[in-house]
Amino acid sequence: MNSFWLIATGFGDSGFLLPAALGVALWLAIDRGTRPAAVHWVLLFGACGFIVMLSKLAFMGWGIGSAHFDFTGFSGHTALATSVWPVIFWLVALRRAPIVRLSAALAGWAWAVFIGVSRLALEVHSTAEVVAGVALGTLVSASFVRLQWHRKMRVHTPRWLAPVLAVPLLFFIVLGRPAPTQYALERLAVWMAGIERPFTRADLLQARQPARGPM
Repeated sequence: MNSFWLIATGFGDSGFLLPAALGVALWLAIDRGTRPAAVHWVLLFGACGFIVMLSKLAFMGWGIGSAHFDFTGFSGHTALATSVWPVIFWLVALRRAPIVRLSAALAGWAWAVFIGVSRLALEVHSTAEVVAGVALGTLVSASFVRLQWHRKMRVHTPRWLAPVLAVPLLFFIVLGRPAPTQYALERLAVWMAGIERPFTRADLLQARQPARGPM
């Protein structure tokens, strides 16, 4: 059963969804008529990633979190998934009737929430972290869809788009290696805060402080 959840959670990994988000931006930027949508997407998705990164650095470097809610920062997998998948599903159904487009976006959201559930099943995140990730990512995808809903968008689909999305997906399915973003953020947090190791969930729950690094 663990392998099932590992496969599901891979669809929320930054190593897959960051290229997917870039693919969406390039897809929208091809035609002049959809370039404003590309800008909206980059700004919204970029803000989501920045907020997730700040929450993780704040905790790993300075222990800023909540022991009461068992909160150490937004679930990145969940936030990225609920940002990207509803938008991809909606764009795929763009030429369909409004009810079909809405249903597609909701299906993408449900799939993204399921990815969040996989983080709970694997005991990587707490309920509060996954719920926060769902809220943040949903705000991004819902804002994007709302901004574009009444625009007459005709998106040209280039042949290279499928490989852009397929390559990272195959990488995770075949190799099963998540992106090293967590490790990179840990190293950055340690350097910025001047401590020997990053704060952990155990530190938060037991009110421990990592030792200061060499000055």
